[in-house]
Amino acid sequence: MGSLSASEEGGLFKYPPARRDESVVDDFFGVQVADPYRWLEDPDSDETKEFVQNQVKLTESVLNECDLRDKLQQTITKLFDHPRYEAPYRRGKKYFYFHNTGLQAQSVLYVQDGLDAEAEVLLDPNTLSADGTVSLNRVAISEDAKYMAYGLSSSGSDWVTVKVMQIESKQVEPDTLLWAKFTTISWTHDSKGFFYCRYPAPKEGEAIDAGTETNSNLYQEVYYHTVGTDQSEDILCWRDPDNPKYVFGASVTEDGKYLLLDINEGCDPVNKIYYCDLSSLPNGIGDFKKKNELLPFVKLVDNLKAKYDAVANDGSVFTFLTNKDAPKYKLVRVDLNEPNVWSDVLPESEKDVLRSASAVNGNQMIVSYLSDVKYILQIRDLSTGSLLNNLPIDIGSISGISGRREDSTIFIGFTSFLTPGIIYQCDLSSEVPEMKIFREIVVPGFDRSEFNVDQVFVTSKDGTKIPVFIVAKKNIPLDGSHPCLLYGYGGFNVSLTPSFSIGKIVLTRHLGAIFCIANIRGGGEHGEEWHKAGSLSRKQNCFDDFISAAEYLISSGYTQSKKLCIEGGSNGGLLIGACINQRPDLFGCALAHVGVMDMLRFHKFTIGHAWTSDYGCPDNEKEFQWLIKYSPLHNVRRPWEQKSDQSIQYPPTMLLTADHDDRVVPLHSLKLLATMQYILCTSLENSPQTNPIIGRIECKAGHGAGRPTKKMIDEASDRYAFMAKMVNASWVD
Repeated sequence: MGSLSASEEGGLFKYPPARRDESVVDDFFGVQVADPYRWLEDPDSDETKEFVQNQVKLTESVLNECDLRDKLQQTITKLFDHPRYEAPYRRGKKYFYFHNTGLQAQSVLYVQDGLDAEAEVLLDPNTLSADGTVSLNRVAISEDAKYMAYGLSSSGSDWVTVKVMQIESKQVEPDTLLWAKFTTISWTHDSKGFFYCRYPAPKEGEAIDAGTETNSNLYQEVYYHTVGTDQSEDILCWRDPDNPKYVFGASVTEDGKYLLLDINEGCDPVNKIYYCDLSSLPNGIGDFKKKNELLPFVKLVDNLKAKYDAVANDGSVFTFLTNKDAPKYKLVRVDLNEPNVWSDVLPESEKDVLRSASAVNGNQMIVSYLSDVKYILQIRDLSTGSLLNNLPIDIGSISGISGRREDSTIFIGFTSFLTPGIIYQCDLSSEVPEMKIFREIVVPGFDRSEFNVDQVFVTSKDGTKIPVFIVAKKNIPLDGSHPCLLYGYGGFNVSLTPSFSIGKIVLTRHLGAIFCIANIRGGGEHGEEWHKAGSLSRKQNCFDDFISAAEYLISSGYTQSKKLCIEGGSNGGLLIGACINQRPDLFGCALAHVGVMDMLRFHKFTIGHAWTSDYGCPDNEKEFQWLIKYSPLHNVRRPWEQKSDQSIQYPPTMLLTADHDDRVVPLHSLKLLATMQYILCTSLENSPQTNPIIGRIECKAGHGAGRPTKKMIDEASDRYAFMAKMVNASWVD
């Protein structure tokens, strides 16, 4: 580890004291579990605020000793300063797209009357706050492109305020919808209004600072808002008081005829599908408000056993992407008039995971597969599923497909480890459609030919082969001399596919670091069986896979333990917390972002109850036994006592969180920080733990979405300066 001086006292850091309340003990099925830092669960208490301020001071004193901090900040800022675009999409006769000139806090929404017409700013979120912390969370354009409904988020919170704008005049209407969260926004085709989802407003005296509260999100409801009316007049379309944890999605089909209701209770890829035939409502939606009735939804799928995503419909005949009896997904078809008769359109592939299907150009669809974490792109016939054309793409990720059934020209976003971004334009009316470059994102000074990308398959503890991507400078010697950053996630069916990162490129180019992604179990890289193999009772597989990847990088000569840094966020933060508990000797540094660290209480805060689908619930005795074994908060041990070896300690660790993270609330990181500092550092004299344990706590930021550019740059500079110091990396121009 690189040496630090400012905060050391006799070889130890001077950690701020944190009160331990030994009286807080929970009984889990006869097991007594202490929770001495329960008081840190109250974000508004003076004691919590003082704890945070003390930790911020400590972290700043450590970062001030990290000599590459300024250089990293300057270099990352310089490389960030390049124009970025997202794929355009069409509504009515207009095109819409997002663009950032380089260092703008938030990307700006543009509109143009045609692809060759001059683009105008439609909405610039940077004008909505002085510090860029108000972001555009979602956008929905009406079919005729007359109106735009959009959700604004403050400081990265999941709460959004929905507003309405007239597109031609750019006039913002007085409509203001509050308490929306995890919401879809979907217009009826008459452009009179839209469906959205919201939670009940707090009762009187319960006013909250949206984003810092920890209350559970329960009893979501679906409403219809008519443009030009007050929110109090919105029409309640659906609620389910018997199932308070249900989360809804309401979307109008492309033909405008049906409203589809997607119902989920957790984060598993399973949902119910109900539908309402809007064309069959003689007096319209408003009639149901008068009668005080909900919309007459018909239940097409009424169990939570499989996932159904609507791809297209021709009248009452619907095509769905599903994992029912197909862990790698397939396309199926059903006629609403014969709801018990389902047929396969595109059967499940033996090896590859069907990721998406988008209906375009009348009777065609763009289909994407994931094959060993590499994308395949195809044009298929919508009615038969038969292959029409393969679309050639490099090894990388499809970041979005823009096009609907009425569009013969579509746009495809692409990125990879060495490709900052390309938007392809594809004319499907030609016999052999070509992928023409519409826009290419160029990072000044970045030369992809300096780097090499490999994929290896690492054998995990139980023999399972784990894909690992390795990005490095070309022709490096495998002599164990290189700093290495190993990143992982492993949960909730999320797939980590190749994408471009300025921060990682700077590490690779200027610190000689190797950057790796381990596609461990729990993710969706190989379908639903891969996901299930890393969840619930099998969660330990995730940690075993990640540890095996680390051991491979060391044994193959890429790096050595003291130069290996591990990183992950959210569920990946849990991964890092569990791995440093289980193998503190294996790593030279650890960066855990916004992690789920208290596995016995996660389900009690905001949307945490939805994660029991992946983790299990500690209120169930069998599932408590799974969770207590790996919960980062409850498994901090003194490794030198366990191994009777004073040289073994925890790696230098930075826990990162943010005050407006209302997804994984900050208390997870704060309680783990206090626990680690106490057990490893302050509870005994002359502790062998000389490596720092610090927390980076961001203000006016959330779980990650909507973060202003400067905050992203500052955070990357801080965490990688810490890493560089800890693994003793030096700068190379």
